[in-house]
Amino acid sequence: MDFQPVERSSEEFQQPLTAREIEGVCRRAFGPSAVVTSAVELGTGMYNNVYRLTLAGQPQPVILRAAPPESRQFRSEHQLMRNEYASQPWLSVIAPLMPQVLAADWSHEVITRDWMIQTHLEGVPAPEHLGTYPRTAWPTFFRQMGAVTRSVHDVRGPHFGPVGGPGHGTWSEAVITSLEEIAADLDGAGLDAADVRKVAAVAAHDRALLDEVTEPRLLTGDLWTVNALMDPAAPEPVITGVLDFDRTWFGDPAADWTIRMATAKEDERTAFWDSYGAPDRSPAAVWRARVYEARHLGAIRLERHRLAKVDAVRDSYGAMAEVLAGLT
Repeated sequence: MDFQPVERSSEEFQQPLTAREIEGVCRRAFGPSAVVTSAVELGTGMYNNVYRLTLAGQPQPVILRAAPPESRQFRSEHQLMRNEYASQPWLSVIAPLMPQVLAADWSHEVITRDWMIQTHLEGVPAPEHLGTYPRTAWPTFFRQMGAVTRSVHDVRGPHFGPVGGPGHGTWSEAVITSLEEIAADLDGAGLDAADVRKVAAVAAHDRALLDEVTEPRLLTGDLWTVNALMDPAAPEPVITGVLDFDRTWFGDPAADWTIRMATAKEDERTAFWDSYGAPDRSPAAVWRARVYEARHLGAIRLERHRLAKVDAVRDSYGAMAEVLAGLT
């Protein structure tokens, strides 16, 4: 087998699979006669290890994703791959844009990690390809992103919180629990979590504003340009695929990462709202948006710590202080 892993130190969060482990996974998924002829690790993932595999006798490659060992997972990011798997039926509205799951295994009998094999989607990552078009064409891309997000947010769920559970009866309970889990993870990482706990306390005090959200809607969790694929030959931007739905939630659509990114700048991305619909600008919605931003900042702080980006971790405290000032 031609094996091309990404070189990493033993201290890095992501740790590659061995060629033997990859072969074992494929035999479990496709039978004892399966032969892997090529395994190329794709360095685009920041959480799971991702490989493009070619198998003898199969015309199309497949994608193998291996979750981090559970001992390396944060409490607020526990079993994300299982959450993504549980989300598949709820995401059927965008199924033509998504990879299909060919096999998944949580048993840890082959390797001591959760893993999933999916179909390989054709296309070029949007961060690489969108810039090949003139900026006047970019709104076309963001209108498509708005339409995809709108279709996901229109899906109604049975509870608040992660799709795979645990579920909560109220939106405030789901949000406060998430903030408390992020704070506990920051403690475990040796980082100051006092500001996240202050946000959780404010949210608990004014939980009635959160509980104005009474209908759980499906949230993409992580969808933006980095998770979109584009047609490399189209004369204008065309989204051909969307990836990585391991952070799906049921809750307030305004709490979605996609909405956060759509409102981040007043540039071509404002075309997102043409197809999505106008955002709620009421005082209660603005207050809730600050709580959601604090939750995003706490999660970003954890991710930056995981990636050893010390300056970005430090900067997150100033950004959180601004959000807290607006909340209190």
